[in-house]
Amino acid sequence: MEVFLPRSLEEALELKAAHPEAVPVAGGTDLWVAVNFGRARPPALLDLSRVQELKTWDAANGRVRVGAGMTFARIERELAAFRPLAEASRSVGSPQIRNRATIGGNVATASPAGDSIPVLAAYAADVVVASSSGTRTEPWHAFFTGPKRTTLAPDELIVAVDWPRLDAPGAFAKVGTRNAMVISIAGLCLQLDPDARAVRLALGSVAPTVVRAPEAESFAAGSIPWDEPDRPLPEGVISEFGRSAAAAARPIDDVRGSAAYRRHAVEVLARRALRWTVDDWRSAA
Repeated sequence: MEVFLPRSLEEALELKAAHPEAVPVAGGTDLWVAVNFGRARPPALLDLSRVQELKTWDAANGRVRVGAGMTFARIERELAAFRPLAEASRSVGSPQIRNRATIGGNVATASPAGDSIPVLAAYAADVVVASSSGTRTEPWHAFFTGPKRTTLAPDELIVAVDWPRLDAPGAFAKVGTRNAMVISIAGLCLQLDPDARAVRLALGSVAPTVVRAPEAESFAAGSIPWDEPDRPLPEGVISEFGRSAAAAARPIDDVRGSAAYRRHAVEVLARRALRWTVDDWRSAA
């Protein structure tokens, strides 16, 4: 197996163009599981761990950009202001995995159970990809085409994720068989947008890709008393929101859980997330 060791993004893109069969690797926490179980035998590796341009983030001009090489441990520490993303990062594997696993790897794997992807969906994020011929940006919902499938071309690399900055409450939650080292059975991210009087809800592990729940979003947005933050949200609204969120799920039965359980989990998590975020909004108003 050949291993290429670029030290700059330019060199990495040149190597990817010359060797499109080379599999990018940074933390390797997903790739090596597949290799160890005999599900993958890469002919070559493109080690991106030395590419410093992928390890930065910034918040400027109303947008946030996080490099694909940012580890979840760093995101948890340095992007704590973006609470749902920090919460999702904290839930990824063990501390050892979080010190190695990167957000770019999570996006590239494109699993519907990827913990960061519901957050990016609720943030209405874009995926920034590059090749030796240029850079392009694609909305998250267009980038993910199916379970572990994306529009990434053989000569392209994911270089960043980018989204409009929104300083408002949000929450991430997931259900699994244990608290540590757990693959999500069902998960979601809810993000309020008080300026637009909107609610964004993204569901993970309950469809072939992460999906938004537009009917639940519209119902919640029309039910929150935006002009009267002191008025609590009725329990009936919270319950109906949970039911509407569950209706947006398209789960399957598998070894980790049944479709019925996943729908129930989404309903419970959605109710909790709406209550948490509205309470946070009311407290800050």
